[in-house]
Amino acid sequence: MFSALGLIESLANNIPDVRDPLKIKHTVREILTQRIYAIAAGHEDLNDHNLIRHDTIYQTLLNKDIELASPSTICRLENNIPLETNFENQKILVDTFINSHDAPPKSLTLDFDPTDTTLYGDQEGKHYHGYYRDYCYLPLIVTCDQHLLVAHLRPSNIDGAKHVWAILSLLVKRIRQFWPNTEIIFRADSGLCRHKMLNWCEDNHIKYIVGLPGNNVLNDLSEGLREKVKQNYELEKETQKEYREFEYSAKSWRNERRVIVKAEHNGIGSNTRYVVTNMEGSPEHLYCNVYCQRGDMENRIKEVQTDMFGDRLSATSYATNQLRLMLSAISYIYMNTLKCMLAEPNKAKMYCKTIRLKIIKVAVIIRKNTRKIYLDISKSYPYRELFMKALGLLHNLE
Repeated sequence: MFSALGLIESLANNIPDVRDPLKIKHTVREILTQRIYAIAAGHEDLNDHNLIRHDTIYQTLLNKDIELASPSTICRLENNIPLETNFENQKILVDTFINSHDAPPKSLTLDFDPTDTTLYGDQEGKHYHGYYRDYCYLPLIVTCDQHLLVAHLRPSNIDGAKHVWAILSLLVKRIRQFWPNTEIIFRADSGLCRHKMLNWCEDNHIKYIVGLPGNNVLNDLSEGLREKVKQNYELEKETQKEYREFEYSAKSWRNERRVIVKAEHNGIGSNTRYVVTNMEGSPEHLYCNVYCQRGDMENRIKEVQTDMFGDRLSATSYATNQLRLMLSAISYIYMNTLKCMLAEPNKAKMYCKTIRLKIIKVAVIIRKNTRKIYLDISKSYPYRELFMKALGLLHNLE
């Protein structure tokens, strides 16, 4: 269905098949296809495949007339995955993003954000995290607008900024191989602000806009502005905001950098935020229209973790859980590709779970002959036109 994207084929090529060739009924590609399509359709557990393997829809998608892979077969494949394949698997996501463009984009904004995945068993790499107050993994997610570029699993006993520098440098290198003139912007919250990262961005001509943790020096520099918005609030009794900029250098920085401050006062009290950047533009524009747009990344993380079950990392093996996160990532890319194709001008794009509800979890009767496959849909099905549009788009994608 999504074979033109080449994601599953590339992933299958990266996974060694240690089985006896004479006893293989289901190839690695077929097992991965079955698993990824099931996740996209809302089946997160391996136990669900006891029914899926007999489902005519899935057999049709895989072009097979026999029982599909059992949960134990899928489990053995997932548990035999070497962790060393992760690097090549992450490249698949990046290359898919690059291939989705017909022409080099003028600018790309790469959003980096760590998130937590709570653990309840004895998973390898399980640690307690003081901030989240739970045992968890700390996956690093990288997106560019709606596109998912990296889904890298990490233990939680590390600095949240660990691996960010390495991943950014690899992404920049890969992107510039294809688009040497594209402007690249690194965007992240204050948890990923490190002086070495800022130095690297400046040395490699990367624009950045990163949250900056507040401190006494910054508060002293913005004291006049903060006092002004407080007084204005006491007069107007409405939320007051002001934006300013100044040059600032932390002790660990090699030079002064441009810092933007947003001073806000409302009924709750003072809410001051700082951002460090080397981009051009007014303070208000950079804060509101550039930095704050990273908030949409939380929706992408939610779709991967919740809608595509990227938080179901219950295997004992760390490598297996990394593969499961990758399967959820690929499922998201498929659903995101579909929702981008279905998007209508001047209308908000649907979330993955909405697409699943409207055009995937649909009751149909399948009739086959030697030449065609017929799908009989209820006349009262309310999203019939949307369903037919999706089928046509997927057919053209082949």
